[in-house]
Amino acid sequence: MLQTLENKIEEVLETIRPRLALHAGNVEFLGFNTETGEVQVSLTGTCRGCPLSEMTLKMGIEVLLKEQVPEVRCVTNIYEHP
Repeated sequence: MLQTLENKIEEVLETIRPRLALHAGNVEFLGFNTETGEVQVSLTGTCRGCPLSEMTLKMGIEVLLKEQVPEVRCVTNIYEHP
């Protein structure tokens, strides 16, 4: 079941990536916690450190994921790369 959920999450992120790419940004899927419903992503490119990245995350990525994958409760940006 986890693999199916991760596939659904990745499919939703694929629909978002072209919009982020218009601004030389991207979103990388890092993982999903089934106990908490938390999706972990890393915003990369110009999205990383952008003043609007939190709005992109919460009002864009999180909203779409919650609508299309009911198991998702929140999305967290993890800064993996320096």
